[in-house]
Amino acid sequence: METPVYDFLVDYAEKNGLRAHMPGHKGKAPDERLSELFRLDITEIAGADSLFEADGIIAQSERNTAALYGSAASAFSAGGSTLCIQAMLAIMKMEGRRIIAARNVHRAFLNAAALLGLDVEWVLPHYSGGILSGELALTDVEEALAASDKPACFYVTSPDYTGRLADIAGLAEVCRRHGARLIVDGAHGAHLAFFEKNLHPIALGADTCCDSFHKMLPALTGAAVLHTFREEYAPLLKQAMSLFGSTSPSYLIMASLDLCNRYIAENIRDDIARALTQIAELKGSFAGRLLFAEGDPFHITVRAAESGFCGTELAALLRSSGVECEYADDELLILLLAPFSEAGDFRRLRTALESAVAGASPREKKNGSISVKLPRMACTIREAAFSASEEIAVEAAEGRICASVKVPCPPAVPIAVSGEIIDRDCIEIFRQYGIKTVLVVRER
Repeated sequence: METPVYDFLVDYAEKNGLRAHMPGHKGKAPDERLSELFRLDITEIAGADSLFEADGIIAQSERNTAALYGSAASAFSAGGSTLCIQAMLAIMKMEGRRIIAARNVHRAFLNAAALLGLDVEWVLPHYSGGILSGELALTDVEEALAASDKPACFYVTSPDYTGRLADIAGLAEVCRRHGARLIVDGAHGAHLAFFEKNLHPIALGADTCCDSFHKMLPALTGAAVLHTFREEYAPLLKQAMSLFGSTSPSYLIMASLDLCNRYIAENIRDDIARALTQIAELKGSFAGRLLFAEGDPFHITVRAAESGFCGTELAALLRSSGVECEYADDELLILLLAPFSEAGDFRRLRTALESAVAGASPREKKNGSISVKLPRMACTIREAAFSASEEIAVEAAEGRICASVKVPCPPAVPIAVSGEIIDRDCIEIFRQYGIKTVLVVRER
């Protein structure tokens, strides 16, 4: 597959012309180890196209992406899935739709809701292993959509942070029955279109979906794509993204998206097939010792508490063996691999995990389920997020209104949402996740 963006950057660098334009480094790195990256880093010069008004090399590469994913249109983001989420919600606001969402959203969703002045109605998943993941009942979504007195959309994260996959086809059918749109934060699922059975949200009926290529594919951090299945949304993608995105997007990030197209076209299916065999062997070797969460196989999520271990202790032991995990808490250990991972990576992980399990202190096995109820809303998300705030100890926050969401990333899943009154249940969950302070609306 052609790589028009990358080819342009290489050609421009090799011409070694005088760069009487931005950026200020002029193609020269302050450290020689980064010299090749700086040579390829440019701005919107003649022939380089312009991301939000693309009609040249960027548009060509985006069409390649759309063909690979079977979307009506795909738009590049150099601002991660955060920019895509902002754009998806902006389009829903343009259509005047109510926003209904599964609660285990990324905080980027809440920040976008604050910027856009959106009110959100929540559907609680049936949580397991903490607040990061849960099963979404189609009947709960149907009930929420049926109660809508105007057009709505349903927003879901799939895969979620632990790799759990929502029933996207089922959700799409429910949304169609109610004239609603299905929008998916698929940041962790850019590879799903290339399994033997296509599991990508666009293939399963989602109206719009974002993919963080940098999470699961060989792309630079910040590389993401916004897809739509609907032809009428195609011209709206860039319009909405331009409201939030930088007018100086990284050409290095866009070139990595361009190269990902070639990797997908030529290599990814074989890599997935190879990796799935090795993942199955890795998990099988721990049968009877470790329980793994179901979902996307590249999210190797150990149900640590249910296996009789502490996830953070396992993570520390892995780190001592030179393996850094994606995320760990007392309940879970998340090890994120990818189709691009090499065979040696799987062998090294298996050896390190064997050592960690052997060295960890056994604990009483416990079910990781958690009971969550929605706190009472005192004001809108926007009002709280833009109010004067103060940071206080979690123990002193009962009865106070949550201001901006203060959750580490990862996992960036909110415990209390801006505008909600923090109650004892929230405080207990804050403690469980080691969060010691919270931002609250300043009292007058």
